[in-house]
Amino acid sequence: MTALADVVRPTTFVESQKLRDELGLDITIASEAFQHTGSFKFRAAYNVVSSVPNDELLTASSGNFGQALAYASKLLGKKCTVVMPETSAQVKIDAVRLYGANVDLIDIKKISRNDRVAQLAAEMPDAYYASPYDDKFVIEGNATLGDEILDRNFDVVIAPIGGGGLISGVITSIRRKGSKAQAIGAEPLLGNDAARSLRAGELVANESEPMTIADGARTVSLGKLNWPIIKDGATDIIEVTDDNIGSATRLYFGMANLKCEPTGALALGAILEDTSRFRDKKICVIVSGGNVDADVYRKILG
Repeated sequence: MTALADVVRPTTFVESQKLRDELGLDITIASEAFQHTGSFKFRAAYNVVSSVPNDELLTASSGNFGQALAYASKLLGKKCTVVMPETSAQVKIDAVRLYGANVDLIDIKKISRNDRVAQLAAEMPDAYYASPYDDKFVIEGNATLGDEILDRNFDVVIAPIGGGGLISGVITSIRRKGSKAQAIGAEPLLGNDAARSLRAGELVANESEPMTIADGARTVSLGKLNWPIIKDGATDIIEVTDDNIGSATRLYFGMANLKCEPTGALALGAILEDTSRFRDKKICVIVSGGNVDADVYRKILG
């Protein structure tokens, strides 16, 4: 079986002088928009599929992890079922189907992702349930992105946060490399459970799935495996307004010629919330993916 290191595409580092001049910061973009299936999730998904003995996998996803798990399953000859909200970007629903997975669309006002997964799991006793973030294989897969970033000696690495799988991977990499880099999370203000958890010192959940434009971060809570890693390893979690998520998406387009989905723009959005705190720092902002619906992207760009 082919190892993750031999399959994954190296992340794309972009140093846009226009963006640096606009913000007055030493900022480098680590873009996973050119990764297999268009996001960092392929690292996690392939690591899961190649690590478990099960021939069938089950997950719930707004789209990026679903696409990644579907493609990884296809590469390794396994079956895959993805529970997706009806509100998921159509481009992501279509992609999951294109990679050969079964898509189970749900109305989240009638049934939660977790409840639907539980129903399907009872019907698929031999399937491995792969959480998009709350899984040791997911965290380890995401740590490979952290390894690439930390080779460049940044002072600060800013990562989008939904369920916490990405930043947990970055923190895991920081620890094993003995790096002094700070890991900072960027989370939608409309779904700020991670920021509230960090302030409270205990896991806090959103009351319902947040309707932020950052659809990849519409999670109710951090994963149970992710929380202690984030609690001990994250320097801060910055809450980003939807306005700044949109502004960051436009900046990537206009200043770096980079198509980015709203969730992927969270890290730059965090900088827009308070640019002054990042002066005199060597900063890496992670663009987690580029899978954005054409109509949504058109509206954001205005």
